[in-house]
Amino acid sequence: MTDSAQALPARSVPQLHVETRAIDQVTSLLPILDARKPLLFVRRGDGIAGFGEALRLEFHGPDRIRGAADAWRTISAAATVTDPVGLSGTGLVAFGAFTFDDESERASVLIVPEVIVGRRDGTSWVTRVNGSELKLAKLPLGAEYRIALHQGTLDGEGYKAAVTEAVRRIRAGELSKVVLARDLIGHLPEGADLRRVLVDLALGYPDTWTFAVDGLLGSSPETLVRVNHGIVTARVLAGSIGRGSDAKADQANALALATSTKDLDEHRFAVQSVLSSLGGHATGVVSSELPFALKLPNLWHLASDVEGTLSDGSTALDLAAALHPTAAVAGAPTAAAVGVIRELEPIDRRRYGGPVGWVDASGCGKWAVALRSAEVTADGGITAYAGAGIVADSDPERELAETRLKFRPIVEAFG
Repeated sequence: MTDSAQALPARSVPQLHVETRAIDQVTSLLPILDARKPLLFVRRGDGIAGFGEALRLEFHGPDRIRGAADAWRTISAAATVTDPVGLSGTGLVAFGAFTFDDESERASVLIVPEVIVGRRDGTSWVTRVNGSELKLAKLPLGAEYRIALHQGTLDGEGYKAAVTEAVRRIRAGELSKVVLARDLIGHLPEGADLRRVLVDLALGYPDTWTFAVDGLLGSSPETLVRVNHGIVTARVLAGSIGRGSDAKADQANALALATSTKDLDEHRFAVQSVLSSLGGHATGVVSSELPFALKLPNLWHLASDVEGTLSDGSTALDLAAALHPTAAVAGAPTAAAVGVIRELEPIDRRRYGGPVGWVDASGCGKWAVALRSAEVTADGGITAYAGAGIVADSDPERELAETRLKFRPIVEAFG
């Protein structure tokens, strides 16, 4: 499948027959996942899990998300959906993961599973596509394993040098902010059960979106966009500091973050990026006047919630296309920041920093920014990513330390 909606002429549009029904309460989605190819999007135990592939679409290039949105409209219009449950995540749903960069060699994907199991607000359901008889089973986790992730293409000294150069360019007026990332690498043992990683992430970081889509695994605290019956919401994160060693130090760190000029500037760029991108698609778009300190097990983040009312019929995928990449993962101005990233990062981010989530037949959906994540390839290779926002008064040593903190969830989940 290409990145063009024209790739779906009428004669080749898949005819999907979808049926959702309520089932007995599912206590946890994680034990029934495929150990090798999990599909998952969950927070605080609620969410959806997918099994098998009834349909897989791949996209490349600068129009990959818009092309996916157009293709999805065509597929949804042709589908027959029976959904008496009617909750978020029921009916026809596609999981998706999109690359950060237009020029990435990695494919962006939409996957319609053969079977979806979900739970929300005490209700559980199963959705079957084209009458799939795929059997689901709750299997014990595979053998335990511990993997150390090592320096990737860009080591600590190389990262600090990149930050120094970015600061020089910012002070020269080329741009206001840029997010620079680095990588860690490792390799899974043969037959490794990826559910072990997801269990650690979901239990350790319950307030984040824990996801698994086509080998992309992680737990993201940042909501790129959520669309639910015409209401559009997003959560913007930019600016962070490590947790303190005790309660007093922890509160001191939170206060330092909330009053940090550097972090407040970084956050302001990110919020303005989202407000500007949503303005053409929604009315009454507002954000909190001041960011709040969001507490995670390893970090404090500056966070702002954004909300508006959809005004042009856009789907969640359309909005993901409009929003990506935000200043929180690229910088500002966007084009200049992406150019600097391509120059200073000797890595392909693949889907790190891109949209990951799901969309349904009505266009509702939830998309997170793929942070605190790693890509696992078919041969067991692991590449994890973490980045930091660089502004005029960034200190290279501090930014390197911030990436170490951001690596912690995925490093600990594998190790």
